[in-house]
This record gives sequence, structure tokens and C-alpha cells, in this order.
Amino acid sequence: MSRRYDCANPAERTGGLTDAASAVRKGELVVLPTDTVYGIGADAFTASAVNALLEAKGRGRDMPVPVLVGTVRAANALVESLGTYGQDLVDTFWPGPLTLILRANRSLSWDLGDTKGTVAVRMPLHPVALDLLKETGPMAVSSANRSGNPPATTVDQAQEQLGELVTVYLDGGPCGDDVPSTILDLTTAVPRVLRKGAIPVDKIRNVVGYLATEE
Repeated sequence: MSRRYDCANPAERTGGLTDAASAVRKGELVVLPTDTVYGIGADAFTASAVNALLEAKGRGRDMPVPVLVGTVRAANALVESLGTYGQDLVDTFWPGPLTLILRANRSLSWDLGDTKGTVAVRMPLHPVALDLLKETGPMAVSSANRSGNPPATTVDQAQEQLGELVTVYLDGGPCGDDVPSTILDLTTAVPRVLRKGAIPVDKIRNVVGYLATEE
């Protein structure tokens, strides 16, 4: 039976964060609010949990799961380096809706899907998400919806789609915006925008200079 907590209630918020962190450590799935849309999350280092996340969404390994972190230090531990532009981008836009694709730290033992040695990492600007991530460490998190359906902007929408596949639902209220994060690939010499989103391309260009887009 799934458990749901109203994070607008301080007592429920505390209990919900404790329960969600425990569920993640057990390899179970949780739904959490972020600064973009609701996410379905699992321990990034438990392969069976990540596989369960992909199955819950009806998504294949060819679409690897991004990783959310609660601190910049945690992000640094996941990657070979932030590269030429990464630190400036982190300083400017994190926490916030910018996902950076970087070379993954090769010493880490994890399986996020067919990543080709990269990881998509982000630090969300949402107090509930950040509090949970600081308890759990890095989490594999994807939008809380079945593949092909619109992303969930309320916990009700997430629960309707994912049901009992998720152990804990953290209700942070409606999302302020359903625009996803901007995805920026930093694994090539010239940063490339792979998905336009909440951070405008012009603002990124102000930080990195020349920027490649898919257009």
C-alpha cells in the first residue's frame, strides 16, 4: 500500500521525508516534487531500483535516468570533472532547472541505462527535494509519468499513473511551471543544448560564450 504525505503540514513533511529516505535505502520508489515537474526517484546506486523505475515508467534502457543531487559536492563526486564551463554554470544556475551532461566518474558502480559513460546531473530548486537528497545521496529521478504521457504537475497526477508501484508519495503542492529543465551537453568541446527548457538559451550563452543548438 502506497503512503502519501502532505509536505505543507510540518509534521507530515518530517515523517514523509523520513519514510521516503528509508524507502530509497531499501531500493523502493518514491515520488517527489521538484522545481519543474514531479519526479519518480530511486537510489542511483541500486541497479534493481533503477530498473524498477524504468519499468514503472514503461521506458527502455536507451533513455538513461538523470541523477539529482542535494549538493554541488555530491555532483563533483559523480563526474570526472565539471570541465571548462561546468563550474561557472553551476555557480550561476544551481540549484535550478539546468541539467548538465558530463563524463561519469569511472570508479562508480552503478547502472542508469545505456549512458555511454556519461551522466545527466542536476540540483533542483525545491526544499522538499533538497532535504530528501541530503538524506539519501544522489537519486536517479525521471518525470513521474508513464512514458508517452504528459509529466505530472501534481501528486494526484503522478499517483493516477504510477499507483502502487511507488512506495511513498511526497505532496509538495502543484508545480509552479510544467516546463522541464534545460539539458546541456558538456562532453564535447562546444557546449550543446540537447533540450530547450526553463533556463533560456541566451542566459546560458552569457556564461559559456559560443553554444551549439539542435537547430
